[in-house]
Amino acid sequence: MKIETKLQEFVVKAIEGLYGRTVPMEQASLQKTKKEFEGHLTLVVFPFLKLSGKSPEQTAREIGEWLVANTSETRSFNVIKGFLNLTVAGSCLLQELNSVHAAGNYGIRKVEPDAPLVMVEYSSPNTNKPLHLGHVRNNLLGFALSEILKANGKRVLKTNIVNDRGVHICKSMLAWQKWGNGETPESSGKKGDHLVGDYYVLFDKYYKAELAGLQGKGLSKEEAEAQSGLMAEAREMLRKWEAGDAETVELWKMMNLWVYAGFDETYKKLGVDFDEIYYESETYLDGKDTVRNGLKNNILYQKEDGSIWIDLSPEGLDHKLLLRSDGTSVYMTQDIGTAQQRFKAHKDLSEMIYVVGNEQNYHFQVLSIVLDKLGYEFGKGLVHFSYGMVELPEGKMKSREGTVVDADDLIEEMVSTARATSEELGKLDGATEDEADNIARIVGMGALKYFILKVDPKKNMTFNPKESIDFNGNTGPFIQYTYARIQSVTRKASEQGLSIPASLPANIELTAKEEDLIQSIIDYDTVVKQAGDGYNPALIANYIYDLVKEYNQFYHDCTILKEENTALRDFRLVLSQNTGKIIKSGMSLLGIDVPDRM
Repeated sequence: MKIETKLQEFVVKAIEGLYGRTVPMEQASLQKTKKEFEGHLTLVVFPFLKLSGKSPEQTAREIGEWLVANTSETRSFNVIKGFLNLTVAGSCLLQELNSVHAAGNYGIRKVEPDAPLVMVEYSSPNTNKPLHLGHVRNNLLGFALSEILKANGKRVLKTNIVNDRGVHICKSMLAWQKWGNGETPESSGKKGDHLVGDYYVLFDKYYKAELAGLQGKGLSKEEAEAQSGLMAEAREMLRKWEAGDAETVELWKMMNLWVYAGFDETYKKLGVDFDEIYYESETYLDGKDTVRNGLKNNILYQKEDGSIWIDLSPEGLDHKLLLRSDGTSVYMTQDIGTAQQRFKAHKDLSEMIYVVGNEQNYHFQVLSIVLDKLGYEFGKGLVHFSYGMVELPEGKMKSREGTVVDADDLIEEMVSTARATSEELGKLDGATEDEADNIARIVGMGALKYFILKVDPKKNMTFNPKESIDFNGNTGPFIQYTYARIQSVTRKASEQGLSIPASLPANIELTAKEEDLIQSIIDYDTVVKQAGDGYNPALIANYIYDLVKEYNQFYHDCTILKEENTALRDFRLVLSQNTGKIIKSGMSLLGIDVPDRM
């Protein structure tokens, strides 16, 4: 039983013994003591004041005195207003460390066959452009969230919906048809997604020129857009595609295959994957059928131009378009069809989590209500994992103007910078070329992933490549270097013929630094659960950073291999090994590798 749980039970007994009343365990919740105060765990006593009839300070003091007198687990206490800070006995901390040491995968819960099934959707790219920095944050968050939910004992299906149809896709197709001269990834030497993205930008260039010409003739911006021949051709291409026109469909297939091949390369570099991939081209028809059925059942209504809408004013929202007047679908139509297919394919699906930026908050609010109104119970249970935008120090990015930060370019820059920085600091001395390349890849990708994942997902963030590769501070390379340092300690121990014991005696005298480090290690189990419950990978990232800081202070203050006291040396080896174990486990949940040597 964990020390927090034991102490909770003792607090309940203390309340009963002192005040003759029984309280539920959850009322006796303990939190980690803040750094500025002495102690390991803190009890808030305000819920017990009615029972004690005394001041917060006196109530806290009485409970603390009872715990010290009646339990071997509580060494001492101090009171700060209504907060009781408890210092756990060193023998109990050693017992907890032994439990972590014996556990093969501490903090990670086993996934049982009948565990709740959760689907996490992330990436959701459009096939008219390559992945960019915004997609990088999306993919890293989605993958990390999936791994954290698995670590909390849930069955997880990682899924991707590819937006492979629509007028934006037709813009790239039309531009290639008009100005491509048969160019292919092979003839151009470009990745397929980059090539198609170039034509999306080219369409916008000609479209803007056309609008400027029309406006030069005296038309307003809105009138020019309405008379645009290029946009009319793109919409006609979409209509033909939805009608199954053979030539249009063949062009669409060819260009999409180019893009898929490019996406796969980028996903591999990012280290993310999917269990299932859905395509909008295969789900939107189900959505259209459902919308038409909703119209028949008077849940939806049709305007004079033939478009189909839903009135959400009773819910405090507006009217939402579900099918255009020309019969073509919108994103909402596709999402309705996709949700239907998923819940039909997985009857036991308990939760559907959409990892999508906060600019789509309204969209998912509407999707949940629309599905519920159309008679699908699962509509109420949809979860929008809404995250903030990511920018560079230079500002926002725009796909149509070709000013986005390409994911492949960013990855290449990160690995290259990691190689240069590592060489400059002497971290690659003695490494072979292959080893240096591998370390540069691990460090570069670790820097990128950690810098993005350490930020609360709900917040907007600025990604600074140079800051992310700093070997000091709250960065991936700092954590990776500490892990490599720990592996160096255990290697040297092995070279000296020292073996790490399977368990530790309970009578070792611990320093304050050692106690703090043990407490940090123990906390991993709680942090993994909190990150899963709160859908927040940043909790894991920042916990690991704090753990690494604790270890480095311990490493600086305490002798390990040269310690003459054998029991103390063995304890510090066990402490080091388990710190490394937790670092590796936590970073793995974030999709980050840690190198054995640096």
